[in-house]
Amino acid sequence: MEASELDYELPPELIAQHPAVRRDESRLLVVERATGQVRHRRFGELPDELHGELVVVNDTRVVPARIPIDSPRGEVLLLERLEGDLWEGLARPTRRLKPGASYGPIELVEHLGEGRWRLRLKGKPAGETPLPPYITEPLVDPERYQTVYAREPGSAAAPTAGLHFTEKLLERLDVERVTLHVGLDTFRPVGEERLEDHVIHGERYSVEAAARERITAAPRVLAVGTTTVRVLESLARGAPLEGRTELFITPGFEFLRTDALLTNFHLPRSTLLALVMAFAGVEETRSLYRLAVEERYRFYSFGDAMLIL
Repeated sequence: MEASELDYELPPELIAQHPAVRRDESRLLVVERATGQVRHRRFGELPDELHGELVVVNDTRVVPARIPIDSPRGEVLLLERLEGDLWEGLARPTRRLKPGASYGPIELVEHLGEGRWRLRLKGKPAGETPLPPYITEPLVDPERYQTVYAREPGSAAAPTAGLHFTEKLLERLDVERVTLHVGLDTFRPVGEERLEDHVIHGERYSVEAAARERITAAPRVLAVGTTTVRVLESLARGAPLEGRTELFITPGFEFLRTDALLTNFHLPRSTLLALVMAFAGVEETRSLYRLAVEERYRFYSFGDAMLIL
């Protein structure tokens, strides 16, 4: 598949800069794959669209991972805890930084290339919420970039399909949890000419034994977000309860445990959009995205959602 097939036109004003006033007031584009029928709903109406699915969410929590440094002026973005106080992170301006030097609570240990560093952090992460670069306006309440069920700290970005849920809405659903700590490579644009040549880096996940049993036994499973899909499909292929997944889902992929998908609208040339195309169909996804633009849906992290049944 050519990476250019992941391109689409999006008016800049449709990139959501703020979350909806209420989480469940965001819009929900519903599509039935079997019939092609499309409905425009509000997210709070999600339970009315389901038919007994086990709703599987990713309960990772975003860490305050954006740490400013003064001299030279720049920042460090924590990506993943390796062990103890050792982390992997992005640091800039990389060319002016030196291995072995300390910058506030950060000691740079080894440059790994492409701005990545192995580093040592003193204490717990105590920086700012690492919002995506396309969100240029300040976030008043950092908790709005966390799901209401976020539990396990470890992500550099939120699993944004879950941002729409409220506690009250969750009470109307049959919910199970998995954990996948989201790294920035999930959102890194595809830079190769062909999608198959893109390398996706592993991300840590964990699942309780009882959760896997429920997921395996469920007649139908709704995956909340692309990160949840990667866990579900890794487990379905015999992955252990805890580890790293490098599963790269592209069109032609055979889904073994994902029966329905709840997802936000993703960036062009992203691996996340490739996953949605794998689930819904390439041309079908293009058509849905054109419709979303025509209907003025809000896109990306703080935008609206799509339910693919």
